[in-house]
Amino acid sequence: MTTATTPQAARSAARQRGAWFLVLPALIPILVLSVGPILYGVGLAFTDAQSGRTAATQWVGTLNFRDLLHDTLFWESFRIGLVWAVGVTVPQFVLALGLALLLDQNLRFRWLARALAIIPWAMPEVVVGIMWRLVYQPDAGILNETLRDLGLGEGHDWLTGLATALPAVIVVGVWAGMPQTTVALLAGLQNTPRELHEAAAMDGAGAWRRFRTVTWPALRPVALAITALNFIWNFNSFALVYVLTNGGPGGRTRLPMLFAYEEAFRYGQFGYAAAMGCAMVAVISVLLALYLVGRLKGGDE
Repeated sequence: MTTATTPQAARSAARQRGAWFLVLPALIPILVLSVGPILYGVGLAFTDAQSGRTAATQWVGTLNFRDLLHDTLFWESFRIGLVWAVGVTVPQFVLALGLALLLDQNLRFRWLARALAIIPWAMPEVVVGIMWRLVYQPDAGILNETLRDLGLGEGHDWLTGLATALPAVIVVGVWAGMPQTTVALLAGLQNTPRELHEAAAMDGAGAWRRFRTVTWPALRPVALAITALNFIWNFNSFALVYVLTNGGPGGRTRLPMLFAYEEAFRYGQFGYAAAMGCAMVAVISVLLALYLVGRLKGGDE
């Protein structure tokens, strides 16, 4: 027994086909420029692809991943990458939260302060790196000049010292990434109903109690999302650290992305570098999933 298609069902099917037709112009670039290269990179990780037009590419299976398991230099760079990502993400969030709370107040020239707060975000990472190299310059940098004027020492070569290179780069990462976190948190604060704060104040709640019982519960979803994104962005950082230290001194700031870049474009081992990329994606995805599950469970409780 066949069921005749009603005019309403026909119109619904036509609307769905029309919706796909409208989505295609946006979907095709994503498939070509994002999904395609990702799949190509995953496939490349199972080959011995090298630089050079005459180099033959052969399928090697999981050989690259087996070699990667015993590559102590890569896992050391992975450890440095985690230290960098956490060291940038946590202070970034704390400082951005304080700045967002300040910019949410009814202050004079608040519009100007908000505009100035996003300037680091608008600057390209290469420009930020060059600017901070001048700040850290050992002979005439503003940081060492200030320390000399205050009588706190004769200055230090911050970006080439084994003990100071990574902390110095982390400071730059926090400064460069804090504006985007501030904007996201400020948007969350402005979406919090003012009536809740007024009711809590009338009940005698102080500033800290209002933040803990009103502001933070409303801000938690935004904080969770921006923290997770910041961790991914920071771990995958390349340009900023490349301009500042190029992974030095002695590999102390060699993040995984820098390690993979050198393996691919300095030594020409494209297959092995692709395997590094796959390993980084897999490990970060697991860590991020555990983090999100823990935060969501904490939110439900």
